[in-house]
Amino acid sequence: MTDMEAQEVLKAMFQAAVAAASSELCLPPHLPAPPKGRTIVVGAGKAAAAMAAAVEAHWEGPLEGLVITRYGHGAPCERIMVVEAGHPVADATGLAATDAMIALLKGLTADDLVLCLLSGGGSALLTAPAPGLTLADKQAITRELLRSGAAIDEINCVRKHLSAVKGGRLALLAAPARVVTLAISDVPGDDISTIASGPTVPDPTTRRAALAILERWRIAIPEPVRAWLADPRSETPKTVLDAKVALIARPRDALDAAARAASERGLTPVILGDAIEGEARSVAADHARLALEIAAGRGEVAPPCVLLSGGETTVTVTGGGRGGRNAEYLLALAVALDGRAGIHALAADTDGVDGSEDNAGAILFPGSLARLSALGLNAAERLADNDGYGAFAALGDLLVTGPTRTNVNDFRAILIDASSSRTST
Repeated sequence: MTDMEAQEVLKAMFQAAVAAASSELCLPPHLPAPPKGRTIVVGAGKAAAAMAAAVEAHWEGPLEGLVITRYGHGAPCERIMVVEAGHPVADATGLAATDAMIALLKGLTADDLVLCLLSGGGSALLTAPAPGLTLADKQAITRELLRSGAAIDEINCVRKHLSAVKGGRLALLAAPARVVTLAISDVPGDDISTIASGPTVPDPTTRRAALAILERWRIAIPEPVRAWLADPRSETPKTVLDAKVALIARPRDALDAAARAASERGLTPVILGDAIEGEARSVAADHARLALEIAAGRGEVAPPCVLLSGGETTVTVTGGGRGGRNAEYLLALAVALDGRAGIHALAADTDGVDGSEDNAGAILFPGSLARLSALGLNAAERLADNDGYGAFAALGDLLVTGPTRTNVNDFRAILIDASSSRTST
């Protein structure tokens, strides 16, 4: 298989994965019946605007509301206001939009319906600091947590306990209205209490756990934050009344769609899992070993095949390069594969943004290491500097899609063809 053929196949699988999680496809079957009273739509996440547009297109009856999405991820809506705000660190626009959302929930009755649209990214976009805390407090802690290597469930545990709306509190603000949540999962295990930090569902985590996470990762804790976590009022609700939840798209759905696309092209798909976590470079090393075993004829499947996986890896940032967890994964994979012939790979975030960069991810070719060397770049050194973006940008192999307006987390595919039995030189 040529590089061009492999690239086309990898892109086709990624596109199938993203399409399987589109709001227009997944949301309409889950819409509830209209209420006797008002319908208020609220929500947050990278898919929130697309979800709101799908609601408008399929809803019968009056409708109003507000959703918050990341800058550049908006979609045209007529009755639901769409606000674009900061991500992955909250900003003043997100704070003002959340205040406006809270105002929409005041004075509702039991005849009213609150339709909450959640997707990945909602934790940063939906921001209302707890009493005594400031936006600056939350921004500082979030920045440090994102660089620390903490897992997303740990980060969101902290976010929930520093918020006036996360961890079930938004549903309490909407009472006595009925709350129905439609969510696109971007978290390992599809834990609804972690998606967008679970603003409409009970929270199983505790304020003591939040403090322990901050201490474990050696995060500087402002005194107001420490005082708030010591206050029993910082504990999140453990029960939320009259709140229903439907997961309308999951990482597994995306991988299944990619597997079908692979089968249609004569490849044997192997799904390694949709909830893989851990350091990006460690996960890459494990996947490289598996790919090399298959190439050597010692695997449970034979080439041509493709290894598919999802989930959310982490990166402990120690260097000064431009990263993204998918670029870091691919660069580590390149080092581990060492130019093995017949093995190509793609890793990208299904939302179209790898971390905070302008690319979804990148594509790895058997000759990538040699091409980097010809440019005077050392892959291991770039990896040590967390400069996956820089390495693949130099090669011209970044995958740039623009916002996809959905988010079922990371997508990884390692394509192994028959030529992999030969070692590249």
